[in-house]
Amino acid sequence: MFIAVFAMISTTLFAQTSTEKTDTIKVYGECGMCKSRIQKTLKIDGISSAVWDVDTKLLTVTYNPASITNDVIQQKIAAVGHDTEKYKANDKEYDQLPGCCHYERKKDGALREEPKHKVHH
Repeated sequence: MFIAVFAMISTTLFAQTSTEKTDTIKVYGECGMCKSRIQKTLKIDGISSAVWDVDTKLLTVTYNPASITNDVIQQKIAAVGHDTEKYKANDKEYDQLPGCCHYERKKDGALREEPKHKVHH
């Protein structure tokens, strides 16, 4: 009996921790180089898939929320020079992008500046 209960609890816990989530995030960029940079940045533990569409500017990302959050994903993208719907890349990173990657940046205060410290996950 004890073993059966333990097996059920273990299966339930495993199912909860292995559940992935898929989000769509607006990420600003212009070209195939942007696509490559954005997707390469997200080849990390906790993210199983990241595909950015050049035309729609939408990133579809599938990840394990127990390992990484949507906020951290957006911070990592901002850290390589691309504004997201929630975080603005710092000017230094944006300015270092190749000319073809420079997109029109929002001037309003809706976006938060990407944190100055590195995010580790």
